[in-house]
Amino acid sequence: MTIGLSVRHDIGSALTLSVGDVDLARYVYVPDTVQLESPKPYLHPIRTRAGRVVSLFRPHDHVWHKGLAWSLPNVDDENFWGGPTYVHGRSYVQLDNNGTQRHRRVIDVGVQEDQAWFTHELDWVTQSGQTVITERRTITAALLSADAWALTFDTAMTNTSGEGIAFGSPTTRGRENAGYGGLFWRGPRSFTGGNVVTPEGVGGDEVRGRRAEWMAFAGRHDGDAHDAHDGGLHGHARISGVHGGGAAESLVLLLDHDANPHHPPQWFARTVEFACLNPAPFFSEELTLPNGGTVRFRYGAGVADGTADDAHALADAVREALHR
Repeated sequence: MTIGLSVRHDIGSALTLSVGDVDLARYVYVPDTVQLESPKPYLHPIRTRAGRVVSLFRPHDHVWHKGLAWSLPNVDDENFWGGPTYVHGRSYVQLDNNGTQRHRRVIDVGVQEDQAWFTHELDWVTQSGQTVITERRTITAALLSADAWALTFDTAMTNTSGEGIAFGSPTTRGRENAGYGGLFWRGPRSFTGGNVVTPEGVGGDEVRGRRAEWMAFAGRHDGDAHDAHDGGLHGHARISGVHGGGAAESLVLLLDHDANPHHPPQWFARTVEFACLNPAPFFSEELTLPNGGTVRFRYGAGVADGTADDAHALADAVREALHR
């Protein structure tokens, strides 16, 4: 019997995407977050099909990192990332500018064949109380194989501020090679020191700032390895997710849609201090959205019980899911 996807809606709080008895991802749209952390929706925990957690929530080093979230540090002078703001010549300064992505309503929750989705409408409100952006985002989950699944993130943001808005990053404000912002994933503690995989090969922190359609992160889990699923990913070799030494390994991939502004993006990626991936559309170049204008971004994320060797196969499958 084929087990399909389902969506559970805890009204006024969160939605959970599941397959069988595994909750693949929980999307919290009304978070219990203090203002300093720029309250925003997030996906956590995120799990592989074998049930391994591949996200981290509110780590002590950056408490505003929350699983997988759409976070922007420089919306003009407003901070929708969380924590202090980079000020050239002063480093990071805690300002009264931590905005909120405020829930409005969830619409169009559905399941069809091998996909499940929901659409969320929200407002971006500054700490002083001004609504500067309205947003509609659709999140879709799709099963790729017995070992892998994909999540697509499609957002349209409309400027309602009354004037142009410049989206940027700490790098556009003067900090070298720190252009983070956008769809940001924070990996588990055990992934620290793992491998960043690009279309050109396997690396580490040196890939930060490079342009690519996709990047992936291969990391190992603490504890005992689960039994791996059988199966294959679009005709490629079976993804087992169990390393030769017995440790479970998982693969997380993010892919940029070719219609996104500034495609292919520069990437903010880390492995030495902690595990993260972020296709950063405003890494070194601002984007100005005129009043009343709308900008759209689309991304695919792949989650697999696999290793770095499976990254290209996963990228192909995620690309196909994103362009459906």
